[in-house]
Amino acid sequence: MANVPQSNIRNFSIIAHIDHGKSTLADRIIQECGAISEREMSAQVMDTMDIEKERGITIKAQSVRLDYVKDGVPYILNLIDTPGHVDFSYEVSRSLASSEGALLIVDAAQGVEAQTIANVYIAIENNLELLPVVNKIDLPAADPDRVLAELEHAIGIDATEHCLVSAKTGQGVKELIDTIVEKIPAPNGDENAPAKALIYDSWFDNYLGALALVRVFEGSLKKGQLAKVINTKREHQILDLMYPHPIAPTKTNEIKTGEVGIVVMGLKNVDALMVGDTITDAKNPTAKAIEGFSPAKPFVFAGIYPIETDKFEDLRDALNRLKLNDSSLSFEPESSMALGSGFRTGFLGMLHMEVVKERLEREFDLDLIATAPTVVYEILKTNGEKIEIQNPSELPEPQKIDTIFEPYVKATILTPQEFVGNLIKLLSDRRGIQIKMDYLNETRVLLEYDIPMNEIVMDFYDKLKSTTKGYASFDYEPIGFRPGKLVKLDIRVAGDIVDALSIIVPDEKARTRGLAFVNQLKELIPRQLFEVAIQASVGNTVIARSNVKSVGKNVTAKCYGGDITRKRKLLEKQKAGKKRMKSIGKVDVPQEAFMAVLKLDS
Repeated sequence: MANVPQSNIRNFSIIAHIDHGKSTLADRIIQECGAISEREMSAQVMDTMDIEKERGITIKAQSVRLDYVKDGVPYILNLIDTPGHVDFSYEVSRSLASSEGALLIVDAAQGVEAQTIANVYIAIENNLELLPVVNKIDLPAADPDRVLAELEHAIGIDATEHCLVSAKTGQGVKELIDTIVEKIPAPNGDENAPAKALIYDSWFDNYLGALALVRVFEGSLKKGQLAKVINTKREHQILDLMYPHPIAPTKTNEIKTGEVGIVVMGLKNVDALMVGDTITDAKNPTAKAIEGFSPAKPFVFAGIYPIETDKFEDLRDALNRLKLNDSSLSFEPESSMALGSGFRTGFLGMLHMEVVKERLEREFDLDLIATAPTVVYEILKTNGEKIEIQNPSELPEPQKIDTIFEPYVKATILTPQEFVGNLIKLLSDRRGIQIKMDYLNETRVLLEYDIPMNEIVMDFYDKLKSTTKGYASFDYEPIGFRPGKLVKLDIRVAGDIVDALSIIVPDEKARTRGLAFVNQLKELIPRQLFEVAIQASVGNTVIARSNVKSVGKNVTAKCYGGDITRKRKLLEKQKAGKKRMKSIGKVDVPQEAFMAVLKLDS
């Protein structure tokens, strides 16, 4: 169906909280349009990575072009599947900027969740036509009326026109597609203007090089044309064009206004095709790039080290190859006294960090250790200079610091009413500031808090889930830096500072964190032939201490009977030997010690 007019194209995204059935509904829509035969069909056909299928989450946004006929009129539907997790919200925002409408999917049993709200606000900012869709109506616990009332109350959108579907059984899917055709507006754009296309995803293909998934807003992109990428200011020849399809993309000679397609330029890395950038014609460029481009900024940093120190080069190659498929990953070499050589790696959030570490270990067969995650701090020095640090070891000496600014996030939490008390205690322990508390109905409460990012990167999500028996949902967005009373907590083992164990903590929590830390390390560090002191210090002041007892050897066993002075003489000799051993002895800190900081409970 090549010659479909622009007025018959529909570009739409699917947005929802994790596990509300986005990918399953995408499968049903693809099946209903006959884009994939029954034989080729598999569950979550849009999720291409093993890790996505195992965890049941979408990590990379995927697209598919579908042909559909309604009342004898041919239509083209471009379905843009988006990731649901907060860490990938930049991809969600670019996917939504490429669409005219969005299906807002809500689980008929669970109702509105935190990420539903976050994604809806991005959709509203992009002026999208929202279609409320209640999924999983086949469940015994389904209550569509309650869910629609929640939608109206929590988000304030009119849910009178809605679709009830079951992505599992296929009930209501055909009616949903008809509603998409009727309700979602066609793309508007000047076909004769200079080419203007938004890159909303990019990835690396081993045969074709770096590929850009684009939505053309004006003009068209043609095979053989010399194209220019506006923000990188580079020009490349378009070698091939394709329409997206999960199994077999179809080739085309031109992608017209309002269409979605894949651009092949034979590039060696994805850095040349950043998500959010604009492609135009090199000879006749567009006057203005598409707004909203900003490179993805990492928020969480951690050191990644190979357990076998000779695997450093293998880790470098693995990170370089992974960056081809994930342009938001950033890394630079660093070395640690305790762990040897590794990389300081920047991630979009905790899930992103977990996924990257798991992919490195699986796809490249590496054994890795990650240090405790930290966030970026801004430091105003006494001489007026402002610096950013990602690693506690980069913090200047206390006398040179005027103010430390830490990043804050706006957290949205939806919880059943019975857990509100426990949650408020958890949030105030984590230095959260309450902004809003709203009762959606008799059973569910919406909480909004400003909270330091430092407090949520460790184990906040686990604590939140255990406090609420797994029922609460959580979403956050960065809101900038605020001054904080923070200090660097150093850990000394046998007098030496172990740089990989340093953390930045609030001043009032330094002592309790220090005590908890040394007590945990005491259990983890093996006993030596001499006593080992483990100390927590702020600057030169030791605030907590614990000793690992020495392993004793019975040197007096051979003294039976006789004068006590003989035994004392042998014990004094042993003492002197241990003292000498301590001055030249080196304590090995085991791997588990570096993860102990994650289990610290203030």
